[in-house]
Amino acid sequence: MIKGRPMDPHSLALNVLEEMSLQGYESFHLVGNSLGGWVALEMASAAPERVRSLVGLAPAGLWLNPYNARYPGTAIARFLARYTAKIAPTALHFEAARKLGFSDVSPRWREFSYETCLDATMAMAGAEGYYPAWDGMLMKRFDSFIPPSVPVTIVFGDTDRTLPATTCQERSVAPDHAKWIIFADTGHAPMWDSPIDVVDEIKKSVALGS
Repeated sequence: MIKGRPMDPHSLALNVLEEMSLQGYESFHLVGNSLGGWVALEMASAAPERVRSLVGLAPAGLWLNPYNARYPGTAIARFLARYTAKIAPTALHFEAARKLGFSDVSPRWREFSYETCLDATMAMAGAEGYYPAWDGMLMKRFDSFIPPSVPVTIVFGDTDRTLPATTCQERSVAPDHAKWIIFADTGHAPMWDSPIDVVDEIKKSVALGS
């Protein structure tokens, strides 16, 4: 996070596009989860000529009524990660700790490896931009146009508690041509719960944009 820069999804998208240009990448396929999915959508809207395909994994921003305050569940997750980071390497060996940290994220949390849980906990604990990025989403939703020339696939899990279907999976907000998929027994991180299916959809999307 660069202090002083805005953290709303559109601004983040422009920052990523700028960095991609600096690194010499003029066209690319995009895959993003949650806020990353929203940023990917904004990138495709801002520079459709550069985006060859897009897969949004439980993307944020697809709601009719934007959040006006931080979502309590994610605030608790950040709090727990930050203040238990020192004991996490030991605590996460126990099922009770893994359940506390991951049962709201995934119906398959029991299948997660110790390494996955520890990496996710430490990443959350050290994410200085977590709250600024959250605040950047407040009172906003994705409302930009992506032309049909950019293949778009939207994937949600059927048990996503972070962005539930009743409030955060509004198909009318997504691009009209988007392919919309629901994975069974899958939560807010489809790449964790249904990795083979996610890879399959990415391959299909890349083929359309090649």
